[in-house]
Amino acid sequence: MQESRAIVAMVAAGAAVLLLAVTPLSAEYTIDQLVDDAGLREGSTAMRNASSWDPSRVVLVRDIGFELPDFDGFNVVVVSSLDQALTQAGSAGAIVGFCNDELLEAAPHASWVQIYSAGADRCVTSPKFVGGEVALTNMQKMSSPVIAEHAIAMTLALLRKLPAFMEDRKSGEWNRSEPYTRGMTTAHGKTMLVLGLGGIGTEIARRGSALGMRVIATRNSSREGPDFVDYVGLSDEILTLAQEADVIVNALPLTDKTRGLLGEEFFAAVAQARAPYFINVGRGATVDTDALLAALQDGRLAGAGLDVTDPEPLPKEHGLWQADNVIITPHVSGRGSDLNRRRLLVIENIRRYLAGDALLNVVDAGRGY
Repeated sequence: MQESRAIVAMVAAGAAVLLLAVTPLSAEYTIDQLVDDAGLREGSTAMRNASSWDPSRVVLVRDIGFELPDFDGFNVVVVSSLDQALTQAGSAGAIVGFCNDELLEAAPHASWVQIYSAGADRCVTSPKFVGGEVALTNMQKMSSPVIAEHAIAMTLALLRKLPAFMEDRKSGEWNRSEPYTRGMTTAHGKTMLVLGLGGIGTEIARRGSALGMRVIATRNSSREGPDFVDYVGLSDEILTLAQEADVIVNALPLTDKTRGLLGEEFFAAVAQARAPYFINVGRGATVDTDALLAALQDGRLAGAGLDVTDPEPLPKEHGLWQADNVIITPHVSGRGSDLNRRRLLVIENIRRYLAGDALLNVVDAGRGY
């Protein structure tokens, strides 16, 4: 059995190398550049060491609009719906683009699942991922630049009071006197606190620094950070660092530890500071929505920019909709991202899977990201 698996691995690796040699991934931007630019890391275990790995099985790929090369000699099947995927699940060795319990149960031979989102909180609870039976990879860092731009756009809109001027546009009034311009300020010289210095948080910090802001941040793993971050604290320093911030950007993933983390105690801490702005492009459920609304209503926060909420979608009658100092977008900060980055990662991970190599962007089910 081991000998036959070794032969399969050798054939798969050879074919994958040949495939890359004859099918360039991109004439403008290569996978090597993406790995370097995004700081992608490969997992610690090669797929050929997984007991259920079999590259001769079907690789099911959900169609999201990008072309795949011809993986010559391998059975890579593109499907457009979950129903189509279910019809072939029994013969699937890998699933790309779906995170679905029914599909996973219908695919007993699957050894790898690639999801199209960065957040893996909806997937990691599956026993197959928790037990390591199936490898899970995500799109972490693929949409980081555009999500970071969304966070900065919200920040600048609030600092420059653009929502108020948009309201004046409806009436055609030219209001530029003190009552209307009061509170307008600059990003330059302000302190930005980034909660969660991962792929998204790092790109937010980069842009905040470029605007002349002092950037401080937290991360769960270590105090290491890029040169444009002035201070990196651990997760237990959140309350202390919140007191220094003029703008707080939440880029935390949703895990058991972060669920509801930003609640009454957190917003009480920012009350000792200078009524900062709060931006959320992480996960809605990391924030206690009632505590957030209360902080906005009593002036502890100067305003908020929310791309994610809890619940989601936000009910029409919710008080956040009525707040003049709140910008809400319906979880779209990742839209408009560079599709080619996603394409390159998918192609590279399929190539690695077929060759039996370690995959990129492996999710630690225990940590939740």
